Amino acid sequence: MTELERIEIKERLEKELIETDLIILKLKELTKPIAPENSIGRVSRMDAINNKSVNEAALRTALKKLNLLKEAKGKINQKDFGFCILCKNSISHQRILLIPQANRCIHCASR
Repeated sequence: MTELERIEIKERLEKELIETDLIILKLKELTKPIAPENSIGRVSRMDAINNKSVNEAALRTALKKLNLLKEAKGKINQKDFGFCILCKNSISHQRILLIPQANRCIHCASR
C-alpha cells in the first residue's frame, strides 16, 4: 500500500467515523422508551414499538461498525493494515475505500 493510498483511506475513515457517529445519535433518539401516558391509539403504539425494535437493531449494527472503524483507524499505520485477517492476502484498495472497516478480503468475507 502506498503512502498516498494510506492517506486516502485515513481521510475516508475519518469521514465514515463522523457519519456513523451522527447515525448513532439519531438512532439513540429513536430508541428512547415510549411513554405509556402518550395518548396514541393501540395500532399506533404497536407501530411505534415495532419501529423501536427496528431502530434498536440498526443501532446495534451502527455501534459494531463504529468499533470496527475505530479499530481500523488505530491500525492504519501498522504494516499489516490492509491485509485479510484470515488468509493474510492483501485487501484491494477499492474495497477498503468502499468499506473502510473491512478486515477481510472479498473471498474470505463471502464465506
